[in-house]
Amino acid sequence: MTPNIATKSQSEITLFQQLKLKETLTYVSENSPFYKKVFAENSIEIGQITSLKDLQQLPCTTKDDLQQHNDKFFCVPKTKIIDYVTTSGTMGEPVTVGLTEQDLVRLAYNEAISLAASGITSEDTVQLMTTLDRRFMAGLAYFSGLRELGASVIRVGSGVPELQWDSILKFEPTYIICVPSFLLKLVAYATKNKINVSETSVKAAICIGEPIRDSTFKLNALGKKISEAWNIDLYSTYASTEMQTAFNECSEKQGGHLHPELIIAEILDENNTPVAAGKIGELVITTLGIEAMPLVRFKTGDMVQAHTEPCSCGRNTLRLGAVVGRKQQMIKYKGTTLYPPAMYNLLQDFKQIQSFVIEVFQNEIGTDEILLKVVSDDLSEAFKNTLKDHFRAKIRVSPGIEFTTQERIELLQSPKMSRKPILLVDRRN
Repeated sequence: MTPNIATKSQSEITLFQQLKLKETLTYVSENSPFYKKVFAENSIEIGQITSLKDLQQLPCTTKDDLQQHNDKFFCVPKTKIIDYVTTSGTMGEPVTVGLTEQDLVRLAYNEAISLAASGITSEDTVQLMTTLDRRFMAGLAYFSGLRELGASVIRVGSGVPELQWDSILKFEPTYIICVPSFLLKLVAYATKNKINVSETSVKAAICIGEPIRDSTFKLNALGKKISEAWNIDLYSTYASTEMQTAFNECSEKQGGHLHPELIIAEILDENNTPVAAGKIGELVITTLGIEAMPLVRFKTGDMVQAHTEPCSCGRNTLRLGAVVGRKQQMIKYKGTTLYPPAMYNLLQDFKQIQSFVIEVFQNEIGTDEILLKVVSDDLSEAFKNTLKDHFRAKIRVSPGIEFTTQERIELLQSPKMSRKPILLVDRRN
């Protein structure tokens, strides 16, 4: 189920996207109160935006814009909205996104071609380990896409290893869609209850919410842990509620593929200009084909690296590497700049560590401090020093370390109404 546009030459893809961009700009200039005002205030003539490079003439849209003017982004009356979802609110107040019937069809199409890229067909049975409620778009997208593909779906929801294994053994899914660290909990439950994971029906997992690869596309510490414990294929997927589009890995596992008919991607620096090829920058997206709440040059806050060389799977689309981190979560620690995923990866190197949460706060002089709250089998001072030495050697920082209990960690990881596990608690102003 590979769309024809994905295998066209890059010049053909660019021409195609330029036509789609014109359609989007015309649509928002006529229907979006927010963009009407932005274009008027900046004296923007959309007729002069004729190429993808011309996008740089347009101002970027930020998360603050969405939070402050949420309703002004809607291009249709409320009577046309079929489904309401909200963002997770991880980096601020949640934003409401409405979807029309047309948007729901687009969402299903997006997820169908994304999951198909990762090998799912109508012959597969997929166990969905994420919620469909709580105004969560991802679960709805996965379910809709799997229906579009004709695959069978087992809607178990998140958590509860006992129920997950009961469903695996009863319905024999071939794929799992879940947060990758949860796979380790499934393995631990299986080991305790004498379930041989290698003899089950599961052959692959679509991993959401956490990176399983490094910048070279090799498995990171979490990915390696999973592969060593359970010999199944692992595929990454990246998406956000605002973009209503996913970037999934194909069989080559060399980054998530962009869908040219659904989204335009830019990788920008601090000055909102394109970064040099191969450099890390902020992902900025322009949605295509969205009716209720299209976005133009929306700054996602995610720091990524783009890859433009053709993929050996036959697609010629841009690919995104793993998210390096959130721009707002960047930490300045004693002269070193780092993002939380680098620390997640180091903590996952240690078999003694069962779970963790990283807290970032500011000290009395206004500089960033890092505290690792860790549940470990080894509570010795020697292990604490080993952890510190490992951090110093790998990323040149020496954070504070506090051993704690699983119960306390779970309270931090799963606050009330949370929809995905929280590994970073940012207490900075």
